[in-house]
Amino acid sequence: MTASLNEQELFQRLKLWRTPGIGPMSMRRLIQQFGSADAVFNVNGQLLQTTGLKPPVIAAIQTPATDTIVGAEADLAWYHAMVHRHILTPEHEHYPTLLTDIDAPPPLLFAVGQTALLQDPQLAIIGSRNPSREGRENARAFAFYLAEHGLTITSGLAEGIDASSHQAALDCGGATIAVVATGLDMVYPSQNRKLAEHISQSGLILSEYPIGTKPLPQHFPRRNRIISGLSVGTLIVEATLKSGSLVTAKHAMEQGREVFAIPGSIHNPMAKGCHQLIRQGAKLVETAQDILEEIAPQLASYLHENTSTSLKQNSSKLSRSSPSNPSPKAAFEMEWDMDEDHQRILSALGSSPLPIDQIIVNTGLTTEVVSSILLMLELQGYVVACGGGHYMRQTPRE
Repeated sequence: MTASLNEQELFQRLKLWRTPGIGPMSMRRLIQQFGSADAVFNVNGQLLQTTGLKPPVIAAIQTPATDTIVGAEADLAWYHAMVHRHILTPEHEHYPTLLTDIDAPPPLLFAVGQTALLQDPQLAIIGSRNPSREGRENARAFAFYLAEHGLTITSGLAEGIDASSHQAALDCGGATIAVVATGLDMVYPSQNRKLAEHISQSGLILSEYPIGTKPLPQHFPRRNRIISGLSVGTLIVEATLKSGSLVTAKHAMEQGREVFAIPGSIHNPMAKGCHQLIRQGAKLVETAQDILEEIAPQLASYLHENTSTSLKQNSSKLSRSSPSNPSPKAAFEMEWDMDEDHQRILSALGSSPLPIDQIIVNTGLTTEVVSSILLMLELQGYVVACGGGHYMRQTPRE
């Protein structure tokens, strides 16, 4: 049961949330003014008029439509059908604290999976639904590394960058949260059904939309404020100038959260959105370490305040503690236990550019393995891509 709410009050909140004309701000205002949703449905019309609601909305509250009542009953039935389904209100212990700081925080959150993840530090990774191959690889590499080191990867379950980021977090055994723009009785897009099942089993799927809500276009921009609002920062991997990812970035900036963007070729339309964000103040990032250094103060607060977080469980990977007065960068500088293949590739590189074909010959590894590891090493600051398929070793930045 939702913490601090009895069944009757939860049902009344579900009814109020489904009432035409009621949004996040008006619902919060009504509950604050009258003390509960149950009281809202039982006050007289004159009192409701003092709230600034329009007459049709007041009428809908005083005489709830059959669809509203039946819909709320469907929400409760969905909630009670399985133990891993949840309906979170601001009173719930797992309602995300960061969301309470944004404009129009959702008064209800429908969830499937592990709601405790909402108390862990999250990094949103978003981008194009039709990315380039390089964009997919970047999303996967960043998400894999950051999730492996304790950050929960949050995205929107869309095709492309979103799906690659979710999958990478799962692949490394990390945590991921998908914020969707439909009711949780359906999966959109349908081709991500298997991915959604995996997320619901080991991560979390979240929506503010009631059961039965279809994927209407206006729902996605509104959903995006939750993705950014949950996260200490948002990384845009690839985006055109008309991408919905820029809406999420705008929300993040307005919410006072960090915004990061990966630059690309000036000839790549998928890079233009990122370049525009960088001109507007987003931080240009080339490695995962760039992000961790920037959000170090926020991560420090999670380490001290949330003893159950996956970040604390992985803090030895994230930090190299100085004996006294460590700087934020030093406190979160990555320690990385390289496996044999990574070490073999690094050993094959020197201070002069080496073609990838020669690296493959020198290491005896396959082209696929070498390409994947080189990308990871480049993102982590150990390798520099020199163009033309050439790479050289670099000492990680101090």
